[in-house]
Amino acid sequence: MAVPRLIAALVTAVLLVAGCTSGTANPAPSSGGASGVAGVTVGTTSSASLGTYLTGPNGMALYTLASDSATSSTCTGGCATAWPPLATTGQPTAGSDVTGQLGTLTRADGTTQVTYGGLPLYYWQGDAKAGDVTGNGVNGFSLATVGGAGPLPSASGAAPAPSSSGNSGY
Repeated sequence: MAVPRLIAALVTAVLLVAGCTSGTANPAPSSGGASGVAGVTVGTTSSASLGTYLTGPNGMALYTLASDSATSSTCTGGCATAWPPLATTGQPTAGSDVTGQLGTLTRADGTTQVTYGGLPLYYWQGDAKAGDVTGNGVNGFSLATVGGAGPLPSASGAAPAPSSSGNSGY
């Protein structure tokens, strides 16, 4: 039981290091999440096990962080490298299946981040393609589902359990 968790932790560490050292591992900036994009559209996709969850303009899954609030993002520095914020320069637009409230907040670095139901939205640099949801349950992040945060994977899943301290771990 301990070996699978150790392997999962090592894989996560490698992905975090790769995200901090490579400018090409982050799908968000070149795919519609960059701060130069006005009025990004938030869409959805569905999974039998996860339900309907939010996606950015590039089709990649979006996540929320448990320690965030409606007025601030606690994910900065290395955290924001691994979890790129969904940024916009205009009012975000809801796709046809998005039933919650979209909004924005101003981050400490001055960029505008899209929120859903009052929580800031992020990509996970470990997701390689649309349909990947490998960040669900990692360091307090949950898949952003229509109607709220998504289900966390079981303790035996590949992703490590979120921190109970509310700290993003960065």
